Amino acid sequence: MVERLTKTLRDSATARWTVLIVVAFTMFCGYFITDVMAPLMELLKDEFNWTATEYGIFNMAYGWLNVFLFMLIIGGMILDKLGARRTGIGACLLMIIGCGLKYYAVSRGFEGYLFGLRTQVFYACIGFAIFALGIEMAGITVTKVIARWFKGYEMALAMGIQVAIARLGTALAMSTTIPLAKAFGSLSAPILLGLGALCIGLITFLAFCVMDSKLDASEVSAAEEKDEPFRVKDILSVINNKGFWLIALLCVLFYSAVFPFLKYATSLMINKYHVAPELAGNIPAILPFGTILLTPLFGSIYDKKGKGATIMIIGAVMLIVVHSLFAAPFLNVWWFAACLMVLIGISFSLVPSAMWPSVPKIIPQNKLGTAYSLIFWVQNIGLSLVPLLIGWVLDKFCIVTKNGVESYDYTLPMIIFTCFGILALFVAFMLKTEDRKKGYGLELPNIKK
Repeated sequence: MVERLTKTLRDSATARWTVLIVVAFTMFCGYFITDVMAPLMELLKDEFNWTATEYGIFNMAYGWLNVFLFMLIIGGMILDKLGARRTGIGACLLMIIGCGLKYYAVSRGFEGYLFGLRTQVFYACIGFAIFALGIEMAGITVTKVIARWFKGYEMALAMGIQVAIARLGTALAMSTTIPLAKAFGSLSAPILLGLGALCIGLITFLAFCVMDSKLDASEVSAAEEKDEPFRVKDILSVINNKGFWLIALLCVLFYSAVFPFLKYATSLMINKYHVAPELAGNIPAILPFGTILLTPLFGSIYDKKGKGATIMIIGAVMLIVVHSLFAAPFLNVWWFAACLMVLIGISFSLVPSAMWPSVPKIIPQNKLGTAYSLIFWVQNIGLSLVPLLIGWVLDKFCIVTKNGVESYDYTLPMIIFTCFGILALFVAFMLKTEDRKKGYGLELPNIKK
């Protein structure tokens, strides 16, 4: 890239950070809806007779379009061809449509079956599938936006703050869903609240579009050399990159041990740690709340000191320790579970803070949308199949009866999550070795002196 003759809009710290806050708010709204059903597993069973397997199928629907129809990969190609503004607006509209359908399903009791599923479960699944396509497209769009606006600046810190703000949406979903449902006497009330928030998120994204248009104009005036346009055949250069696949594998293994765990964490608190249902969501909420400060902190360390691959290894080790302790048959008290949530929150801050900013060190800017979409696609395989696996395991092997009351024994599911952590650690070591061979610079700082 040639030397810029004048500064562009992204050289303004005020402009950069304004863009970050705007797009991060959109992701905050999306993440609230992503996890708004997570605390409701027990209530859905009580009110609508949902089984753990049906709940698992509902969560699996997250990948129906993204994974099985390859729409997420197509979305990444669309992002690289059409740009962040049009792709982001489309993603927001998909989130609103999907959330609306999910609200419709939960707010009404349906009779009969469709395609082998109870009608209510089927409609909820379709809504979640459409929403999932939107939130994942929004995720890759926002990640590429940050990579563009913060290139050569505080990229890892910016991505860490975006993740932190998005995780705040998850935390609020975990901690407020059951109280809201009880306060309004309806399980659909929290979903309706999230639907309104998504509409506001669309408006804020439109504000970003205005600023991004001005950045295009400033780059032209600065005579900044543009990246080569994306070509479909460039996908081959992405999928033939070993470093890319190691990042993708680390992502799916690590996230499969965290996000599906959150879907069942409230039920875990009720069944193993005997926490009251109206309070059970507050303990899993510690996890995303903990990432709000720590992810930007670790991202800032990566920006200034480097050691990205090492950070990912440390996070994977912590994840293994925490899930092993969740599986252990002792200290079944709420304060021990809360302590473990703090530790897994630290782990969940370490890995993403280094993983996402490492991708632009491996993949060129004009292929980032496709690269991120492929990573998100691989990640969605885990996010779709692992919840179904856990739900099936719970119904098949983990129902216990005590004093005439049925409950779930979460030992086997937590062992499964531990195994994902062990595999993630192995891949993290492989990534560090590959970095030494290829010189990606994962152990080097992001900020250019």
